[in-house]
Amino acid sequence: MMLSVEMPSTYYTMTKKYETHYPDLEGDIDAEVVIIGGGFSGVNTALELAERGVENVVLLEANYLGFGGSGRNGGHVMAGIGHDLEKIRKDVGDEGVKAIFEISDQGSATIQERIRQYDIDADFRHGYGYLGFNSRQAKTLQAMEKELKEITPNQEIAYLEGSEVKNIVGSDAYGSALMHMGNGHIHSLNLLLGEAKAFCELGGKIYEYTPVLDLQYGPTVTVRTAKGSIKAKKVLFSCGAFINKLQPNLHKTIISTYAFQLVTEPLSDELIETISPIRGAFSDIRPVIDYYRVTNENRLLFGTATHFVEHIPQDLKAHNRKAMLNIFPYLKDVKIDLAWGGPMECTANLFPQIGTLPNHDNVFFVQGYSGFGVTPSHVISRVVADGMTGGSRHWDIMRSIRRRRVIGKEHFRHLICTLGKVTHQMAGYRKGTR
Repeated sequence: MMLSVEMPSTYYTMTKKYETHYPDLEGDIDAEVVIIGGGFSGVNTALELAERGVENVVLLEANYLGFGGSGRNGGHVMAGIGHDLEKIRKDVGDEGVKAIFEISDQGSATIQERIRQYDIDADFRHGYGYLGFNSRQAKTLQAMEKELKEITPNQEIAYLEGSEVKNIVGSDAYGSALMHMGNGHIHSLNLLLGEAKAFCELGGKIYEYTPVLDLQYGPTVTVRTAKGSIKAKKVLFSCGAFINKLQPNLHKTIISTYAFQLVTEPLSDELIETISPIRGAFSDIRPVIDYYRVTNENRLLFGTATHFVEHIPQDLKAHNRKAMLNIFPYLKDVKIDLAWGGPMECTANLFPQIGTLPNHDNVFFVQGYSGFGVTPSHVISRVVADGMTGGSRHWDIMRSIRRRRVIGKEHFRHLICTLGKVTHQMAGYRKGTR
């Protein structure tokens, strides 16, 4: 059974507070910058450019804003940029790793700054827990505590173990936890739509249901759509898992895997208090995580993926419910209102890719969050905006990370993803995440 991603119904689409509607592009226009893709990276880079005084920025979305991963994720606001900074050390060196680590916890502050500045109604709530099942993971969480306190010394961050874990999450599955009250969770689609609204108020233009058909490169790039075209000085590809073959150079360095979420019926205050006294968001630290949070309406939103063998479950409700009950067996009689899922693009090193196309310094790209994009996208969008407006140290460092081609994905996607997950899981024993 193939999972349909055509107009998916999710918790976010059913509870969004912004009824934004943007026209499709008709006719031929000029622009300073064209951004292709209406997810977090596209919208936030557009907003960053507008805030910096760049005029005539146009954003094109093939479907509607948030159609991809930005509109169907866990809504977690957490620390970090990529899965494992050690994987890029040979590309950027010790100083490069240090520089990226220094900005790795800025995402939460950036999101909260956006909310305050533009009065975005996105249900932000403080409280995050990283969770461990065993002694290896406990040691990893203790090391994470030290690292996070170094870069955010003013945040409430605490390592918990034993019965203390129940102070933040009501499950017997865990033996340790790292509480980070500076992070938390959010209604991600409302955040995205609020940011898009802010971009338009600063003079930006958005066109939905406007897929790009092809591009002609040069000092001026021509972007052709079904009903028109745009001539622009600069272009940014921010298409996520939906790049397809629009840009072959970008298509060849990512591969799509799938993630799935469910949301329960509204629960009582007493049950929510049992699930999480801090009404927080949580994830374990395994190589392929389970993650969940309490929503503003007293629901539990639970997400997961297949941990070893890549496949799309026949019954998403049953698949996610089983994972949920492994953590919260006392929810066995709770009704599941909705389940959904979709593709997310991954890179070979599970680290985001940014840069410019070879021989085209005015064609930029950002992709490859590997299932870890809501918060990092707000940091990386600033770095991409730096690159589009003159450059910066972080832009130079991050664009130097080597991109590796994913060979055989057209015919062997399931096998490649399965081998990747197995390898990733086995490496977790050495890294203390299994």
